[in-house]
Amino acid sequence: MALFMVVLVLLFILALSICTALLRWNELKFSKKGLPPGTMGWPIFGETTEFLKQGPNFMKNQRARYGSFFKSHILGCPTAVSMDPELNRYILMNEAKGLVPGYPQSMLDILGKCNIAAVHGSTHKQMRGALLALISPTMIKQQLLPKIDEFMRNFVSDWDNKIIDIQEKTKQMAFLSSLKQIASVESTSIAQEFMPEFFKLVLGTLSLPIDLPGTNYRRGLKARKIILTILKQLIEKRRGNQESHKDMLAYLMSKDDNNRYKLSDDEIIDQIITILYSGYETVSTTSMMAVKYLHDHPSILEELRKEHMALREKKRPEDPIEWNDLKPMKFTRAVIFETSRLATIVNGVLRKTTEEMELNGFVVPKGWRIYVYTREINYDPFIYPDPLAFNPWRWMDKSLESQSNFLIFGGGTRQCPGKELGIAEISTFLHYFITRYRWEEIGGEKLMKFPRVEAPNGLHIRVSSY
Repeated sequence: MALFMVVLVLLFILALSICTALLRWNELKFSKKGLPPGTMGWPIFGETTEFLKQGPNFMKNQRARYGSFFKSHILGCPTAVSMDPELNRYILMNEAKGLVPGYPQSMLDILGKCNIAAVHGSTHKQMRGALLALISPTMIKQQLLPKIDEFMRNFVSDWDNKIIDIQEKTKQMAFLSSLKQIASVESTSIAQEFMPEFFKLVLGTLSLPIDLPGTNYRRGLKARKIILTILKQLIEKRRGNQESHKDMLAYLMSKDDNNRYKLSDDEIIDQIITILYSGYETVSTTSMMAVKYLHDHPSILEELRKEHMALREKKRPEDPIEWNDLKPMKFTRAVIFETSRLATIVNGVLRKTTEEMELNGFVVPKGWRIYVYTREINYDPFIYPDPLAFNPWRWMDKSLESQSNFLIFGGGTRQCPGKELGIAEISTFLHYFITRYRWEEIGGEKLMKFPRVEAPNGLHIRVSSY
């Protein structure tokens, strides 16, 4: 027994020595003179586990130790983290000065090499131009909003006297609504096969790029292959039947003079995946959290309902939400912005250095990522008095939306191009939901705020007619 204890102690000391040596080796590897202060964690894995588990607390602790600009190793890459508002604005506004998109390798692998987050320079200009043409105000007004209205009206039509998981429903809503806008006629027939694979793809984009069985990364890569097959078959089928369509896919495939941006099939497919992915997370999570916050603040729900009931009174029951109805929805827009701010759907954005550069007096080597961490701005009491309060009225002052610290939808040349389309989708969903129903939470499920805003066990509500 005594010998066993001695062996156990020796093994523990050996393991501790190996761990200490590995940590020391990794620190020495990234100890170039002039680098920002900070720690790099384990070889390969870095501090990814701590970052994903502790989230905002990890960031706050590192800032307390090293200041608002520090180094780390997260999501498979050495990273300089900026929590400095002034520096963040500089980084977002200066893509031409050696700062290009730097999203995790897992995201680039799974979303595709042609997705708008992966490309820069002239290619980014081409892909962004093609995307903006799809979601311009004219396209939203004439083609997309009628599809959104029809979908939302039908999607919530049978919720009366049911217990539903609003998290699951808003996920389905965001995906299926986007799919209908992309491929209106075929969306129903491909949705059943497409949707579960898409959800696996989403989970895989925020994971360590280690291709092992059972990992989210491996599942994401497999899901991408299946999705590629579905979309290739859809494109081939459209080319074969020569039918006329009015949707995003038809525009992307068009070869006529009205389409300035001629894309290859691979570029079209990555563009479709990008549209689905970029809108999915923000629309689904903002919609879920709006339902949560409105439930918790009855006076705000009453104000919002008043705005929508006034709109409904001017229409017949069968009349849709139209483009001209969106602008008067000022309080609705305020609710959406306040939900995005308080829940912090987007924590920050990533850039990558194409050359060694100096930032805030420190050297950032070529190929490092820079994490522009914008989360804390959402809770700055100087910008948002009483920042932890859900107060949509603060956004009724239009100047707040235009001030330089407004980074809810990104910033610089990479500001979310689908901002207004997303607001139109959430506004239309809220219109049909709150004018038809009242609801109460059941179960009191826990919410997580990092790395994604989610309810691990769902967010269940009992719905009844209003």
